[in-house]
Amino acid sequence: MRRKTKETDITVELGSEGGIKTGDRVFDHLLTALFFYMQQNVSIKANYDLRHHLWEDLAITLGEELREKIKGKKIARFGNAIMPMDDALVLVAVDISGRAYASVELAPEESEEGFELTLVREFLWALARSLNATIHVKQLSGVNAHHVIEAVFKGLGVALRLALSESERLESTKGVL
Repeated sequence: MRRKTKETDITVELGSEGGIKTGDRVFDHLLTALFFYMQQNVSIKANYDLRHHLWEDLAITLGEELREKIKGKKIARFGNAIMPMDDALVLVAVDISGRAYASVELAPEESEEGFELTLVREFLWALARSLNATIHVKQLSGVNAHHVIEAVFKGLGVALRLALSESERLESTKGVL
């Protein structure tokens, strides 16, 4: 899947072994954790003007790629994880139901260069919109921004892996997602 705008040129290919090359070392680190816990190989290439545009547009592209991969398939729909990382403990829950919403409750006490909550919020909201998913992220404990945010990406990887897994039935009492 490719997204090209005046601000970004991003390609995301699930199932490919091209590696992650966004030009943002922190984001590459977090995306590596995300896809490791999703148990997905990925090729990501990106050019961008601002980090904000990179994080938002990459999430849009990822959501579109995931939506395309599950088109016409029955999926488990729900996934969640409680992810510990040193001082951090984060809850992540996902519902891929056609409803776009994100609740992001993160407030680490110590900042760390490159680990910015505004970028994480933009990423999660953009992913929720493009995947048509509800995503809840709640920090249960933690002071270090690096640990809290990395726990979010690891937990999101686990939650997405579970939610995107195949199901034998349509997971909806309404008969449609």
